[in-house]
Amino acid sequence: MDNNSISLIMMVLLFAVFYFVLIRPQRQKDKKIQEMRRSLKVGDEIITIGGIYGKIVRVKGDDRLVIQTGSDRVKLEMARWSISSLANEAEPGKAEKAEKEEAEE
Repeated sequence: MDNNSISLIMMVLLFAVFYFVLIRPQRQKDKKIQEMRRSLKVGDEIITIGGIYGKIVRVKGDDRLVIQTGSDRVKLEMARWSISSLANEAEPGKAEKAEKEEAEE
């Protein structure tokens, strides 16, 4: 084998490593986030990308949501893409604690 073919093989191997270590996991994460955003419904507790916790009170079309935040029940209209995660998924201990409290009652 000459230097050119070895260089070509090394470049292909390097690309394959980058694909399986960096690109593929990021695409899977993006798909999961898109699916979560598509499945949002009234009553879901969410966290925005800005760190605001709220509860969805209305879905306006395909790309807008109205959320209620805080004890004074302020309502904010937001773009669907601005939702980072569901609050109970972001804090796994919180959901388990709530289930345990319900079982005790």
